[in-house]
This record gives sequence, structure tokens and C-alpha cells, in this order.
Amino acid sequence: MAKILVGMSGGVDSSVAAKLLLDQGHEVAGVTLKLYSNEDLGEPEKQGRTCCSLDDIQDARRVAYKLGIEHFVFNFQELFAEKVIDKFVYTYLAGATPNPCIDCNRFIKFDKLVERAILLGYDYVATGHYARIEKNPETGRLDLLRGADLSKDQSYVLYCLTQNQLAHTLFPLGGMTKAEIRLIAEDAGLVNARKPDSQDICFVPDGDYAGFIERRSPGKTKSGDFIDAQGNKIGTHRGITHYTIGQRRGIATAFGKPMYVAAKDAKNNTVTLGENHELSTPELVARDLNLIAVEKIDSPMRVTAKIRYNQKDQGALLLPGADNSVIVRFDEPQRAVAPGQAVVFYQGERVIGGGTI
Repeated sequence: MAKILVGMSGGVDSSVAAKLLLDQGHEVAGVTLKLYSNEDLGEPEKQGRTCCSLDDIQDARRVAYKLGIEHFVFNFQELFAEKVIDKFVYTYLAGATPNPCIDCNRFIKFDKLVERAILLGYDYVATGHYARIEKNPETGRLDLLRGADLSKDQSYVLYCLTQNQLAHTLFPLGGMTKAEIRLIAEDAGLVNARKPDSQDICFVPDGDYAGFIERRSPGKTKSGDFIDAQGNKIGTHRGITHYTIGQRRGIATAFGKPMYVAAKDAKNNTVTLGENHELSTPELVARDLNLIAVEKIDSPMRVTAKIRYNQKDQGALLLPGADNSVIVRFDEPQRAVAPGQAVVFYQGERVIGGGTI
């Protein structure tokens, strides 16, 4: 029997994770993380399909009471503001596209929370993520595998886990489907059995990233030039935080043909527009690597890769680069590769690792 601290976000997945571990005879407690306040949002809290809101804390507390387990709330607001919110803002202002869910996993849920759990005497932290962890008998390393329900697989946002974090982490739902999980929750009478999945970024529940950045950093975003691939001015943009690579809607300038955001230059405050065929690139460089299945990449490696969460796997060759980087050379050019996003490498079900584009 293990002593397990379950991260309960208020959703059905983490609640069922706690129930399954309890049914297996483990000593289980729940914890919900307080990550931000209304002041962090710059306005009264809005309702949205997010996680970690005040309502979510209440839902998690009610589930814990129903299951008969202790429930704690850990206040990580200061760390979350530094590592996730502030990084989100300055990455957008620098012309790149951040992924705050990955940063939250990297710095909060599987770093600070695992550290706190171990200090409190727990053997593991468990979450409701759809992924699996297995010991590889050939390498002796812990492998991160895709969730069995590929429509819910979350291995992409977990590529940042270290071997030590994997050794102290459980994913009880990794081999299950969403339908099975909701049925378990309904049979157990859990209040969140039919609660919708969180989809929005938790601290931007209305999806207005540019508005949030303006409230967080007033006056930092200014209008500038739309340019073409040759550097000619072809219009005026509202500020680079309003745009992301591949975007078509919101350009608000008529060109007589479909035009898309092809690049952003924060230094010169320009947004480059191009036609769809101008958005494809055959390779990218990934830095700030985290490798799971292997210790290093020192020779060419065949993988499949994803440059966004919902993308289908794309064949690619990894080539060693300088300063802890790799070159990802795709079999087919990829559309709308966005600096700041994550690229994650796979071999079959195994996550090899990933990095920042």
C-alpha cells in the first residue's frame, strides 16, 4: 500500500483517479492548487471551461468528502505568476507563441507539487492525465507512453517530465477511455460526473490573449506594419500579440486573396503576411530539450513528431545540434511552425522527448 497525493483539479478525471487508487487500498489524500486570484486576471473571475478556479476547488472538496479522504489546498500563486503567467506575457511580447499548460506541468504540477508531496511523506503524486508510465527493461529508464484512448492522449504536454518526477508520479487513467471514466463517476455519485472538460487557458478564460496581455503589461503592445516576404509594407497591424503563425482571421485588411500570418518580428514590430504555400517549412530547431526515453541524441534518429497538441504524427529525422538543441527535419514540409511552441518526438507509443521551437 502506497501513500498517494492526488492532484484534484475539480474535474471528473482527477476525481476518478482518486477513487480508483482508494479502491486499490492505497492511503489517498487530495490536493487542489490555488494558482491565481481575480487580481492576477486583472478583473473579476470569468466563467469558462478552465481548471483551477474557485468553483473547481469547491468541486474537488465535495468529491474528497464523498470519497472520505482528506483534501488540501496548496497556494502556489506566486510561483505560477512567475513561471507561467509572466512567461506567457513576455513570450507573446517577444513575438513567439507560448504553451502555458506545458509550463504549468514543468514548473508547478510535476516539480513543486512532487517536491512538496515527498517532503510531506507521500510516495507518489497522481493526476488524471491520459498517459502511461512503464519501466523499460532494455534501457532501465522509465518511459512515458501515450494514453490508450488516443483521442484524449496528453503525452504531448507531459514531455517535460524528468526521470525522478516519473518515478514519483502515477497516471491511473492511462489505460482507460473517457466514457469508462464518466461511468465510474456516475456510479459513485460524484458531483462532477458530467462536468465538461477544461479547454481554455485557466487564467484567460475568455480566450482574449491580447486583452489579458494589455492588462498585465499596459502600453507594451503597439500597432505596426504588415509586410510581405520582401519587406514591403502592405498594411497596419494592431500589435503583434493579436496574431499567431498561420492565422487568417482578424487581419482586417483586404488583399483580394487569402493571406496568413507567416512571421512576427518583435524588434521591428512587424507582422509578415503570406499566402498559404508560404507557411510551409521543411525543418526546425528545437532547444531547451527534455529527453525521456534516451539520455542524449548524438546521432541521427528516426521519429514521428508533433508541433501542436492535436496534430497527427509526422515522420521526421532528428539530427544533433549545438548547445542542447536538435534539428528536426520533416519528411514533408510542415505548415505554420510557431516559435515558442513545443515539438514532441515519438517512436510508436514512446515519448522520446521534446523541446521548444
